[in-house]
Amino acid sequence: MSAIREQPIFTTRAHVFQIDPSTKKNWVPASKQAVTVSYFYDSTRSSYRIISVDGAKVIINSTITPNMTFTKTSQKFGQWADSRANTVFGLGFSSEQQLTKFAEKFQEVKEAAKLARDRSQEKIETSSNHSQESGRETPSSTRASSVNGTDDEKASHGGPADAHLKSENDKLKIALAQSSSNVKKWETELQTLRESNARLTSALQESAASIEHWKKQFLACKEENDQLRNKIEELEEQCNEINKEKERNAQLSRRLQELETELQDKELELEELRKQGEIIPQLMSECESVSQQLQAAEKKNKDLEEKVVTLRTEVEESKHRQTNLKTELKNFLDVLDGKIDELHDFRQGLSKLGVDN
Repeated sequence: MSAIREQPIFTTRAHVFQIDPSTKKNWVPASKQAVTVSYFYDSTRSSYRIISVDGAKVIINSTITPNMTFTKTSQKFGQWADSRANTVFGLGFSSEQQLTKFAEKFQEVKEAAKLARDRSQEKIETSSNHSQESGRETPSSTRASSVNGTDDEKASHGGPADAHLKSENDKLKIALAQSSSNVKKWETELQTLRESNARLTSALQESAASIEHWKKQFLACKEENDQLRNKIEELEEQCNEINKEKERNAQLSRRLQELETELQDKELELEELRKQGEIIPQLMSECESVSQQLQAAEKKNKDLEEKVVTLRTEVEESKHRQTNLKTELKNFLDVLDGKIDELHDFRQGLSKLGVDN
């Protein structure tokens, strides 16, 4: 029957905790891992429950009342006190969004439970007023019976009016019996509600004390959080220094690689110089031979220079002699021309003598 009248209206997953009953301070895990946590609605009783099952074990069975409050204690953790179960439940979610949805649903269900309670009280008041009215009507009917006589007398005297009055009287008796039964029922439920209110008041007082404790714990956690935040800032500064050191190390590594590359190049050059050093003796011998040849060539060059100087002197002397010879030759040619002219004149003279003869 419970499975039929109760239906899930919201489901999520969370880690379930309960407050340590001995210390009322520490949380005790109720599940080893995240489990399903659901809101159930009982349409017959108009009640709401939070139920969670881990395997075959029921770890949450909490009926929501208007006096309950769901409190967010962190970005992913919330709690509520259940006076009937005499405990405090805590839920750890994987995200802040899931916690917000669960808290909103809790508030919605809480308002619905409050509305159902108000309707129930209105029904109790209506039934009580109806019972009082029925009680007031019954004595008048009795008085009517006393005045008019007993039922037997009315029957003996007979008449339609008496029969109608008897029928109405029977109906009133049945209504009075039902009203009395309803009054007893509502008195029992009222007593139950009073006891529930007393338990809720006690739970509220415990919750208030727990809130004070949680406030102190919150302040302590806040102080610890500030310390951790300062520590995180210090660690971030250290991380920045480490990052700078890493960057310097990276630069040094690149510089080291460059130096290694340069060293390899230098080693190659050194190897080439070593290979060239092996042929240096041969080059030295060749250099000595070339030096000797150069000395011989210089000596020959010096001799040739001396010969050139001598030849130049001779050329100068030859030029001088040629100049003299040219002068003498010119003089000779002049003399020769004179002699030729004289010879020509002499020939002409001879020709004239021949003609004359």
